[in-house]
Amino acid sequence: MAPEQIHLPIADGALAALDFGGPDPGSGSGSGTASGPPVLLVHGSGHNAAAWTDVAPHLAQHRRVVAVDLRGHGRTPLESDRAEQYWRDLAAATRALGWENPLLVGHSMGGYAVTAVTAAGLVDPAAVCIVDGLVLDDRRTAVTQQAYWSTPEALEQIRDRFGYGWSATEDEMRAYIDRSVREAPEDWLNAGSRPELVRDVLERSFTRRGDRWLRRPTAEQIAVISSPAPDADVYPSVDVYDLLTCPVTIVLPDEGFYADRRDEVRALVEGRPERALVEMHTHHNVPMAAPEELARIILATP
Repeated sequence: MAPEQIHLPIADGALAALDFGGPDPGSGSGSGTASGPPVLLVHGSGHNAAAWTDVAPHLAQHRRVVAVDLRGHGRTPLESDRAEQYWRDLAAATRALGWENPLLVGHSMGGYAVTAVTAAGLVDPAAVCIVDGLVLDDRRTAVTQQAYWSTPEALEQIRDRFGYGWSATEDEMRAYIDRSVREAPEDWLNAGSRPELVRDVLERSFTRRGDRWLRRPTAEQIAVISSPAPDADVYPSVDVYDLLTCPVTIVLPDEGFYADRRDEVRALVEGRPERALVEMHTHHNVPMAAPEELARIILATP
């Protein structure tokens, strides 16, 4: 059954989202009652709600499940003009759904988004599940690293590598998507993903602009969200985890972005009984490459 396309009102518009259904939130296990908190799924940079298509059905057998398109992504028309907007929106999204204590699940950039909105006290989640989406540098190092993503060199790198901000004709867009689907088995990011899922995610990443199609996010959007104030209370540096008190599960793929910093990741959970580290054999794109295994981990999150 295809998910329902919905819109979640926020202060200056709405976030597009996919509602995958599932039983009503509740504490019981009877017919029509969820076996745990509802689940909000948050994608990574360059992806969108469709990236969760193969994970969500496994979750929806037990929980209500919704995946959002962040600002600048998918079918959400809004763009960020401040660094914190995209993760602050998650608080409004949960209110729009009527959820008080959801399970927040974020992949890659979405992993920081669910961390940040929790650290800021804007959502009181039942738990947070972070899927290869960590911030491990101290504040000083992180400020330097973040500044790089606003440089012309970085923006050009993003455009060249991912096509962010590419304005294409419909024929160009279709050819690009078809080629990406064919090459998916050998692609570093899409290997192991279902080819038609790759197509769905890419199709949702293009937005019509007049007679052309824009690949979102744009490089300029990446620059905006990568420029938080260095003295912000909630900042993408390792000290943000000191602000989390809820249960946290970290999913660490052995071929992911943080595999070579495994000891630092383990340090985040050591001595914290409410935190867990789950290591798995796959690459960074866990939701698309290992959806069933990831769903089991999410359902086991306290």
